[in-house]
Amino acid sequence: MLRFLLFSFRRAWQGFWRNLVMSLAATVTMTLMLLMLAGLVIGLSGMDAGLRFVEQKVEVQAFIADGAPQAQVDALVAQVRALPEVSQVVYLDKQQALAQWQQQLREQGKPDYSSETGTNPIPASIQVKLKDPHVYGSVIQTLQSAHGVVTDVLQTQQVVDALLTVTGFLRTAGLVILGLVGITVLFIVINTIRLAVVARGEEIEIMRLVGASDAFIRWPFIFEGILVGLLGAAITLGILGLAAQPIGQAVATLVGQVPIQFDQDLAQQLVLVVGGAGIALGGVGAFISVRTYLIR
Repeated sequence: MLRFLLFSFRRAWQGFWRNLVMSLAATVTMTLMLLMLAGLVIGLSGMDAGLRFVEQKVEVQAFIADGAPQAQVDALVAQVRALPEVSQVVYLDKQQALAQWQQQLREQGKPDYSSETGTNPIPASIQVKLKDPHVYGSVIQTLQSAHGVVTDVLQTQQVVDALLTVTGFLRTAGLVILGLVGITVLFIVINTIRLAVVARGEEIEIMRLVGASDAFIRWPFIFEGILVGLLGAAITLGILGLAAQPIGQAVATLVGQVPIQFDQDLAQQLVLVVGGAGIALGGVGAFISVRTYLIR
């Protein structure tokens, strides 16, 4: 068995160099397709990380009317805190809300004109964090029913829903484009191996006349297709390795405070996905090409 595998690998290597132009064309196309696949994996990983970050920030914020009795506000806070879907309730009076708003302005580098007016335009608020950002339960209804105490209720879940819609569309579009490119690569591999098979047609016929099995004839060509996939995957991973730091810096600049980074788990995922896709496309394309020739 080992001798057969070594023979198949050696013949595959010889076949790759014998049909060098088509082999290189297939390898380059395979590399481009795998780069697109890696880009899709990185993009989806970044969007998922961004969504998780945004979901952690999801909260319901209710603004308190000026002059609302403090006893009613405290009762509302206690009522909301007792709801099973609520994780945390924070009450900010007008001074605390103003201080928080001023802090946000400083972090964004924007001017604060509240000190010049001498007034505090920021209302007191109740900030409600949920155990599950997708489960509101009766939180909204409880807050909106507090007439005379609550003036408005804001829901950041709408932002998450919009991001989910965009992410779903990008994921679908990326998979469609990737599928079309993958089909193109598959046909190129099939044609590359078919040319190699045709060029060695007399040799194959002699092998069949002396009793060689189809498997004995087929496997060197399959390994040749796998070789194309492995070379494409190796080149792709090499490019990604060289570009990892610049890409990470560019992403960090674009997304700001969203914690998107290329960790070891993502690197392992890329190696598995890129390597597996390269081997699968190369092997399947070669198998289809050789099988079509042998059954004639």
